[in-house]
Amino acid sequence: MFEVLSEKLGKVFRALGNKGKLTEQDIDEGLRQVRLALLEADVNFKVVKDFVARVRERAIGAEVMQSLTPGQQVVKIVNEEIVATLGNEPGRLNTSGQPPYVAMLVGLQGSGKTTTAAKLALHLKHSGQKPLLVAADNRRPAAIEQLVTLGNQLDIPVYSEGTDVSSKDICAHALARAKSLAATWVVVDTAGRLHIDEEMMKELAEVKKALHPAEVLLVVDAMTGQDAVRSAEDFNSRVSLTGLVLTKMDGDARGGAALSIRWVSGVPIKFIGIGEKADALEPFYPGRLASRILGMGDMLTFIEKAETAFDQRQAEELKKKVETSGFDLNDFLSQFQTVKNMGPVGQLLDMLPGVSKLAARLPEGTEEKQLKKVEAMILSMTSQERKSPAIIGGSRRRRIARGSGVQPHDVNQLLNQFQQMQKLMKMGVKGKLPKNLMGMFG
Repeated sequence: MFEVLSEKLGKVFRALGNKGKLTEQDIDEGLRQVRLALLEADVNFKVVKDFVARVRERAIGAEVMQSLTPGQQVVKIVNEEIVATLGNEPGRLNTSGQPPYVAMLVGLQGSGKTTTAAKLALHLKHSGQKPLLVAADNRRPAAIEQLVTLGNQLDIPVYSEGTDVSSKDICAHALARAKSLAATWVVVDTAGRLHIDEEMMKELAEVKKALHPAEVLLVVDAMTGQDAVRSAEDFNSRVSLTGLVLTKMDGDARGGAALSIRWVSGVPIKFIGIGEKADALEPFYPGRLASRILGMGDMLTFIEKAETAFDQRQAEELKKKVETSGFDLNDFLSQFQTVKNMGPVGQLLDMLPGVSKLAARLPEGTEEKQLKKVEAMILSMTSQERKSPAIIGGSRRRRIARGSGVQPHDVNQLLNQFQQMQKLMKMGVKGKLPKNLMGMFG
């Protein structure tokens, strides 16, 4: 995400940071490079012009010119202005009034509207809500089938009536169904088109009138850049949007839509889609996204994912095993698989400050391949070998290597690293490690 933009901005800030004191000429040259980086990232020209002007006004003041760390002050200003451009406030759903609340999803075909409806319903379910999905796209039978299938997979009820009933009537019937189920949220997947037309907007207006939605969310593909921004403007002028959902953000190396759409359309971003999995939908936090753009990682999102994946009771049991030297390769495999459930490894590394830059240099898929190799080696061991790795001699290592498709030295490396980790973890729980290393065992 934002790989190209992050790299270019990083070069600018490193150049400014290497200067002990900044002149107005240094700042102007740095901002010229920032302007070029943003334009090459497909950020709207008006947004770039306004952004650079705001940064320059602050950067040539005493805040930077008289600072002992002028380069860092410029980065701080750029970070704050990116947050302002993205909208300052995090995206939150409107829950005023009485439930069931309605979230009406609109957008063009191909933007990921149907899958986003399912992802949003799952997000609401994980937040303690009781969602009902509504298949109101009566123009595309495949969309109805897709939503019903997704609902079954996620154990979320789906209301559908086929293609012979009008979208307006489907929605009216769905509201009655939601009340009978005591649903707290109704997530409606409406019909899309290949382009914006009068008939589409008239139909959406009728559906909106029948639903009285708390949220009208436009789903747009972030990778379409300025086309996404134009779609947001057009939809907002016709159906008064309350929020935006940017999909395919994980594939958007430029970031033009994300950095332009809020400023140009005036509509807040509520969620971002970061992958194909059902849980790959994140609430939008401007500050966190700004940190990712500047290569600073996103520890808060990482921690939230970890808290969701790790069970407190299991963590206590693991701590006891470490203290009594009972931590074995079975436990390691279990923790390993839990980390994998947090999401693609590349995305996790991208959230860690400092590590994100290293991850960007790795060949694509390197992390996933390495983790699969480790998992294959452990699964090729007998239960006795996992409990007592010390018994694994030369012949056993060769057998494990053949069974997992690796070389014997790969098995040696895994066992050596596991032994070192055992020692470190034991020192960690006993408080014998320096404080700056203790975070590894929190």
